[in-house]
Amino acid sequence: MVRLNKIYTRTGDDGTTGLGSGERRLKSDVRVDAFGTVDEANSCIGIARLHTAGTHAEIDAMLGRIQNDLFDLGADLAVPDTGEPLGYEPLRIVAAQVARVEQDIDALNANLQPLRSFVLPGGSPAAAALHVARTVARRAERLMVELAQKPGEHVNPEGLKYVNRVSDFLFVAARAVNDNGKRDVLWVPGKNR
Repeated sequence: MVRLNKIYTRTGDDGTTGLGSGERRLKSDVRVDAFGTVDEANSCIGIARLHTAGTHAEIDAMLGRIQNDLFDLGADLAVPDTGEPLGYEPLRIVAAQVARVEQDIDALNANLQPLRSFVLPGGSPAAAALHVARTVARRAERLMVELAQKPGEHVNPEGLKYVNRVSDFLFVAARAVNDNGKRDVLWVPGKNR
């Protein structure tokens, strides 16, 4: 159970933050950057939902589930798997969460116009916001990959799969809110030469 009785604690005034394991890390640490970027992606999805609520109920519900899962992913990243006992079972992303996003992608993708070119972010406010969220999710993924390459660090493989699928989902959802791809703005290579 999460309890936030006091918002400021002053413990981060020295440029560090506490992980779920109790360890303190610099706020510039790659692990902190990774879960901070997951939080940023979640916030971007919140903005996108301002445009999907009421107009795209099915997609909005999918986005709501993803937002909750992204908090799970942040919690997963905030408690490094060191192999040492913690005294509690840390929250980890599981394969079922990845599979659910894949099912959502397949459901939305079934109705989309086939792609003939890369898609430029835009077409509608909802699509543009979803593309911003997608690019932030991709950045989170890159940071998680970087973290996993560091000696002594571990990243849950299901968490890495999850964030990859989320960015795929956001791309497909952006196309879906663009009238199933009919309002997509397509890249025209060399158009302005």
